[in-house]
Amino acid sequence: MIKRELYDILLKHFFKGKLLVIFGARQTGKTTLIKELQKKYQRDSIYLNCDQPNVAEQLRNRSSQELNLVIKDKKVVFIDEAQRVENIGLTLKLLIDNFPEKQIVATGSSSFDLANKINEPLTGRKFEYQLFPISLKEVLQKHDSMLDLSAMIEQRIIYGMYPDVVENMPDARQILENLTSSYLYKDIFEWQQIRKPDLIVKLLKAIALQTGNEVSYHELASLLGVAKETVISYINLLEQTFVIFRLGAFSRNLRTELKKKQKIYFWDTGVRNALINNFNPLTERQDTGAIWENFMISERMKSNEYNRHYCNSYFWRTTTQQEIDYIEEYEGQLHAYEFKWSSKKKAKIPASFKNTYDDSIFKVIGKGNFMEFVRLL
Repeated sequence: MIKRELYDILLKHFFKGKLLVIFGARQTGKTTLIKELQKKYQRDSIYLNCDQPNVAEQLRNRSSQELNLVIKDKKVVFIDEAQRVENIGLTLKLLIDNFPEKQIVATGSSSFDLANKINEPLTGRKFEYQLFPISLKEVLQKHDSMLDLSAMIEQRIIYGMYPDVVENMPDARQILENLTSSYLYKDIFEWQQIRKPDLIVKLLKAIALQTGNEVSYHELASLLGVAKETVISYINLLEQTFVIFRLGAFSRNLRTELKKKQKIYFWDTGVRNALINNFNPLTERQDTGAIWENFMISERMKSNEYNRHYCNSYFWRTTTQQEIDYIEEYEGQLHAYEFKWSSKKKAKIPASFKNTYDDSIFKVIGKGNFMEFVRLL
């Protein structure tokens, strides 16, 4: 069993008067995580799986007295797939307000549904966390040394970091094919009543082929034969269900800087590769640089989230094609990064960026130094 980084983070916030909410895509291990937490409170906890209609009904529109009959004398209450409960925000508010001595933990596979239901009723009463696919720090538990991890890094780039994939590599392709056929987007289909489910997969395939490049909503709309507004709406939903994430362009001083462009990355490169059906070794691919960039940025994002490292994240490019893959801005400093899988490919900071932002820090991230970038060292 791989211990998740969120395990200790969550425990530190137990019994501090806050609801703990865990968001995450399907199959990232939310249920496994809370069942591991429950082991610490064997007799003092209750697990409520809201995928079971009778359990969801027990929590729907109940008074505090009725809820007390459900949770009984348990100190910790785990509510899994909480989005299944109608008016879950009000139910959670009643639990927090009437039983402040108890710790309530809720999970949800979809932020756009669960967050909308709980934000207003639970203002100031909750801490939110996102559970991602396995991180490199977590997968290190399966390897004997940093050297072993370095040898396995290509496998992780190609097949990704979903728990079931990491634990069952012989079946990795089948697991990823099942995920990307429909299961990963089930929340969207159920709650948003998408008229053309196949359009979601076609859109994701188009995005996968543009990894590392700026995305044009107009071009995507034209390619798919739909309105630009439809593309934007679907991308918003895919981001809110933790399939993809966006980076905006950094722009401050130069007239030639791109201002409104965006890049789109996948939280998991295995999902990305499954969508385009390409599991070839990195030495046989044309997109090695792009998926290395995606992999590193997604791992950095995981690390930032788990470590509560608050920063603004961007890419940078000018109309004259000068570019920087990734920029973080924090504590008044710009940290710029280029990602190069091959050590033969050199990179240096673009002159116009260096001259304009002369106090920025620039690093090239490759196979030899990525561990520091994702905070393994």
